[in-house]
Amino acid sequence: MTDSSPYTPPAIWTWNKENGGRFANINRPIAGPTHDKELPVGRHPLQLYSLATPNGVKVTVMLEELLALGHSGAQYDAWLIKIHEGQQFSSGFVAANPNSKIPALMDHSGPAPIRVFESGAILLYLAEKFGAFVPTAGAARAECLSWLFWQMGATPYLGGGFGHFYAYAPFKIEYAIDRFAMEVKRQLDVLDRRLAQSPYLAGDEYTIADMAVWPWYGALAKGLVYGAGEFLQVQEYTNVQRWTDLIAQRPAVKRGRMVNRTSGEPSSQLHERHEAEDFETKTQDKLTAAG
Repeated sequence: MTDSSPYTPPAIWTWNKENGGRFANINRPIAGPTHDKELPVGRHPLQLYSLATPNGVKVTVMLEELLALGHSGAQYDAWLIKIHEGQQFSSGFVAANPNSKIPALMDHSGPAPIRVFESGAILLYLAEKFGAFVPTAGAARAECLSWLFWQMGATPYLGGGFGHFYAYAPFKIEYAIDRFAMEVKRQLDVLDRRLAQSPYLAGDEYTIADMAVWPWYGALAKGLVYGAGEFLQVQEYTNVQRWTDLIAQRPAVKRGRMVNRTSGEPSSQLHERHEAEDFETKTQDKLTAAG
C-alpha cells in the first residue's frame, strides 16, 4: 500500500511516540540514560558491549582476526546488549557511548580505561593499537581510510534509508523506497567497479575497510537483509559477490559473526564471548538444550 495522502509539515515538530513503526519503543528525540545500571566487566583487557548487527559484527570480526594473528592482548569479553529492550540507554552504556548505539568498547589495558565508540573508530583504534589490518603510510593508507569512511557515510542510506522504508516502515511509501533503492544500487555499483580492479577494497591486502563494508554489503549481496535480494537484483554485481564469498571463508570471520548473535540456527549463536573455548562449549550447550 502506498500512502498518497498529502502531508504539510507543521511550523514546529512534536514527538509522536506512536509514529515510529517497529522501533517506536526505543527511538526518541533526546539523549542520555533512561535507567541506572552499570556495565559488567570481565577479566580481559578489552570489554565489548554489542549485538551482532552489521555494525557489531565489524568489531567482533576484527578482534577474532587479531587473535588469529597471535595478538594475545586482543582477548576480549563480549557482552550482549539487547537494543530492542533499551539496554543501550543504561547509565553505564551511555557513559561508554553517549550516542547510545552499539558497539561500544572499553580498553582496560592501560592505567585508565579508554572508551571508544562508533564502529569505524573502534576498527581504526584496534588496527593502530596492534599494528594490523591498516597500512601505515602513503597511498595504501589513504585508500584504506577512504573506503572505511565511505562505509560510515554510505550505509545510513542502506540501513536507515532503504532498509527502514522497504522493510520496517508502518506503511509503504513509493517515493522513499524508489529514492533509496536507486542510491543503494549506485553504492553496489561503486563497490563492484572498485572490486573489479583489486581483490580487496584497499588493494591487494585485506584491511579494516573490508571488515567495515562486508557485514553490510556482503549480507545485502547474498539477500540476507531486508529480503531485498531479488528486488535489488544483487546477483548482477559479480565482483561484490566474489569478494563477499572470499571474506566469508575466513575462519575469524566465521567466529566473529557468531558473537552476540541471537537469531538463526543455535549453532550460529554465541550470545556472549568470554573465552576462545566458548565457540565450542556454549554453542554445544544450546544445541543439547534444543534437542
